[in-house]
Amino acid sequence: MSDYSKFPEVKFNKNGYEIRTDILDMAKGLISEEYHSKFRGWEMSATKDSATGQIITKVGMPEFPGLDKVLETAEKMYAFVNAGATSKK
Repeated sequence: MSDYSKFPEVKFNKNGYEIRTDILDMAKGLISEEYHSKFRGWEMSATKDSATGQIITKVGMPEFPGLDKVLETAEKMYAFVNAGATSKK
């Protein structure tokens, strides 16, 4: 006989905390990807001056997004989810 206790628990509905956690994770991923994409662009456009060793670039290095930016994005995403739920009624 096989052991059925090894199967994962199936949940069909998420509670509010799980939804907000998922949205916060998505916002963090979105902001992180945006930063890394801008950083790669800056990195590719930067050159070093052979005499002084300083970086010469016309593109400014992007500012690393902090918690405020992640929370702001998560709030926008959560508002979008809530607006979608109320417009279907």
